[in-house]
Amino acid sequence: MSSTKKITLLSSDDESFEVDEALFVESQTIKNIIEAGCADRRITLPNVTGRILAKVIEYCRKHVESSKSNDRTTKYDLKAWDTGFVKVDRDTLRDLVLAAKYPEIKGLLDLTCQTVADMIKGKTPEQVAKMFNIKNDSASEERGEIHHQDP
Repeated sequence: MSSTKKITLLSSDDESFEVDEALFVESQTIKNIIEAGCADRRITLPNVTGRILAKVIEYCRKHVESSKSNDRTTKYDLKAWDTGFVKVDRDTLRDLVLAAKYPEIKGLLDLTCQTVADMIKGKTPEQVAKMFNIKNDSASEERGEIHHQDP
């Protein structure tokens, strides 16, 4: 990495990760915290477990390394790497979406949300609810009203 400045990221389950500050150039939140001097080089991510934070760091590291190359092959390889990166179980994918949302890692948020969108494309609301284990609390007549409302 070009930067030797380090930050420590703390997960919700008290795992600690010391990383180059430059890894999080894509995170607007972390960038703002560092620039404001509010973190004393330690940033807690309260809703991100160590297992998921390790994956977020892996994503950021790969993208920072790739951004330093002007080679088209590297860009193509990154797209293939991204595709493989999100081939995870649904719980992990959900956790990655949430982990990308808080620190505002736009590229990771876009990638994970697109993956979810691709998964639900062409599915009925009932299939989506079953896929993501979503319980529907509304009465059947309320659901009928929702479906028949004019836009």
